[in-house]
Amino acid sequence: MSCGYKKVPFLNLPTPVEYLPNVSRQLGINLYLKRDDLTGLGMGGNKLRKLEYFLYEAQQQSATMLLTVGGVQTNHGRLTAAVAAKYGLKCAIVAIDDYPGEISANILLDRLMGADVILKANDHQRSVDAQVYETAMMVKERYEAQGENVYFIPMGGSNELGILGYYDCAQELTIQAAELGISDSRVIVPIGSMGTYMGLFCGLKDIDSPLSLTGALIMPYEQSVRAFAKDYFDKVKQRYDFEFGAEKSDFHIDEDYVYGAYNNAVPQVREAICQMAQKEAIILDPCYTGKAFNAIRQMILDRKIEPGETIIFIHTGGQPGINTPHHRIEFEAELMDGIKIL
Repeated sequence: MSCGYKKVPFLNLPTPVEYLPNVSRQLGINLYLKRDDLTGLGMGGNKLRKLEYFLYEAQQQSATMLLTVGGVQTNHGRLTAAVAAKYGLKCAIVAIDDYPGEISANILLDRLMGADVILKANDHQRSVDAQVYETAMMVKERYEAQGENVYFIPMGGSNELGILGYYDCAQELTIQAAELGISDSRVIVPIGSMGTYMGLFCGLKDIDSPLSLTGALIMPYEQSVRAFAKDYFDKVKQRYDFEFGAEKSDFHIDEDYVYGAYNNAVPQVREAICQMAQKEAIILDPCYTGKAFNAIRQMILDRKIEPGETIIFIHTGGQPGINTPHHRIEFEAELMDGIKIL
């Protein structure tokens, strides 16, 4: 129970923190990986920490169906589908996006676990956020008309309730860092819809943890990302009555390695994924962790990370993303030289 809120505990916790000797040697830093890709259910990932809290609330409301939103290959949607399957609920995932031409990556996993995937083309006249919410509410009404009791989960699970999963993780990680003798480390995490970052921020602040926190932004924001963070924090503070406050300047978020879009194919990101795979046998994804690991590499070159600094990088999962068609095609072209046909 966190901040007085109950959850359904279904994760494999604590997730391990592993030292990466080969990549550390190459980069000239001490790099550790918090393996939140190993949380279990539906191939794992960070969203499951949030979903423990959402599932409890859904059960309290006697929900028969979970409904959420995201991009067409949403990791959060896949893990919502996983939790629904495990706990006997129906699931639907709504995206303002085009059909990618095949059932693969997360869409394949969504369907394997029995979720409906509802796609609606972007009309480009309004913000995607407005379109996705409007479409989700329309879909919700349709399922309710069929007799379902629908529990809605916002994009990425990123609302006031959703931060509790990473509020817990911040405290878990603080204990692990102390046991490893790396309490003076910096934690780096990808930022998409920001629930993971905000949970870590609040959890670390609330226990006065010696760990510092940097978010690596992986997509453009329509407004100032720090203004968004401040608004989000204010809602969280009001709900949980935290004794600490925060200003825009307190959110350490690096925006320099976004490469212009969300989930776009980026050569430097593929290089980063290959480095981690070939040196540590750990698979990253091209949307979140690959882009964030590339940000770490670039931050070292730009002296934002000092030589010898200790970094704890949070692996948020998302590995099915390497099979998304527009990413897979690029990987195939670059890796074909290692295919030997006799």
